[in-house]
Amino acid sequence: MSAASAPRVRFAPSPTGYLHIGGVRTALFNWLWARKHGGTFVLRIEDTDQERSTDESRQVIFDSLRWLGLDWDEGPEVGGPHGPYFQMQRLALYRDYAERLIATGKAYRCFCTKDDLDQQRAALKARDPKANFRYPGTCRERADAPDKPYVVRFRTPGAGAVTYDDLVFGTVTTPNAAQQDFVLVRSDGVPLYNFGAVVDDLEMRISLVARGRDHMVNTPPQLLLYEALGASPPAFAHLPMMLAPSGEKLSKRHGAVSVGEYQSLGYSPMGVLNYLARFGWSHGDDEIFSREALIEKFDFASVNKSDGKFDAKKFAAIAFEHLKRPELTATDRYAAMVLPFLRAVGVADADPARLTEAVALVRERAFTLKDAADALAFFFRAPAFDEKARAKFLVPEQAPRLVALTAVLEPLEAWTTASIESAVSAWLAAEGLAIKDVAQSARVALSGRSVSPGLYETMAVLGKAETLARLRHGISLASAAAT
Repeated sequence: MSAASAPRVRFAPSPTGYLHIGGVRTALFNWLWARKHGGTFVLRIEDTDQERSTDESRQVIFDSLRWLGLDWDEGPEVGGPHGPYFQMQRLALYRDYAERLIATGKAYRCFCTKDDLDQQRAALKARDPKANFRYPGTCRERADAPDKPYVVRFRTPGAGAVTYDDLVFGTVTTPNAAQQDFVLVRSDGVPLYNFGAVVDDLEMRISLVARGRDHMVNTPPQLLLYEALGASPPAFAHLPMMLAPSGEKLSKRHGAVSVGEYQSLGYSPMGVLNYLARFGWSHGDDEIFSREALIEKFDFASVNKSDGKFDAKKFAAIAFEHLKRPELTATDRYAAMVLPFLRAVGVADADPARLTEAVALVRERAFTLKDAADALAFFFRAPAFDEKARAKFLVPEQAPRLVALTAVLEPLEAWTTASIESAVSAWLAAEGLAIKDVAQSARVALSGRSVSPGLYETMAVLGKAETLARLRHGISLASAAAT
């Protein structure tokens, strides 16, 4: 099966902490390939690190992928014909495959203890401090079978080479002499990464393995395993690494790197995906993509070979574009996404109609949903006054102008942005005033701050009764202010 013909791809994270955005980029590329070609996206949890794997980390994976809209067709909480989808629930399967390899002479039981190997490693270090230890094949031809704990090792061919065509890097060749007899299954029955991945990819009919370039070292031994099992391997695509600005591997010490952090910061989920898609992949000079456009345009031929450096400013700018543009984030979707952030600033019950109108006033300036919630809060509760703005603009000399403005607005029957602007403009012209002569005091009275959406638009969204009430309160504050 070719990689593009109804592909079966997988994302196989380890539940040992937060979900790193580099891992999400891997999930995204697999998901896009599956969706583009009508394939299947499988989620598999590689939880063999029992000391570090937690239920909480597993839930973080599920919640993060769902927040991003990366739905899986098979896997935990969904099911499928190739489960279970947790490696620790598949130990009997790995044991059966290991026994099959032992029976055909492709693997063997190794009874060397950790102390044995540590002694051999120390002896080599004493002879040659720069040498890399390789298992010397102590148990390779061992005929006895003592009643002792053992690991299962693969019998790596000493001659020949592994060659494969990578969808990103082209033809890759690794001599078998560069490999050693690597461990397949530990003495406790838990598989090591390469063996568990091959067995699961084989059983789950995975046709393309797309993963980070750091996994290229794992591909030759995995291909040797496919050959030993008499199975056709999947295609492989290795993706450029996401590095810190310093060139190091990106980690928490370089800033926010987990999906959950970007969700809590108020980023758009599609904005996160857009940045990750462009990290290592390009489509001409295009920068901003909808979900549908990414699915349509993505291919592995346009994935870069070179690693890239994470750019937090560009990340934020792309995420902002998705929040700013109605064609990328519909207003009703924006309103739904901002609700949790409004609750965080004390707005428990925002009127849906008013929220929809208000969103249109703030989205072009609010870089994140947290920013949007801060800018929107005054529409749904009494304004929390910025004391500097209040002291500067709600002063006694402004009280008469606010009184006059209120008198102009009170008789209006049609309460729209246009009607408000028309009435106020006529009054200003008749009095020989400019909008600046009253705008800031009115703005502070209405919003509690000196920066807000347009004055007329704000009045229209607040509604007539609320606008007049806030202006009257502003008049009281201005009149009472010390001169």
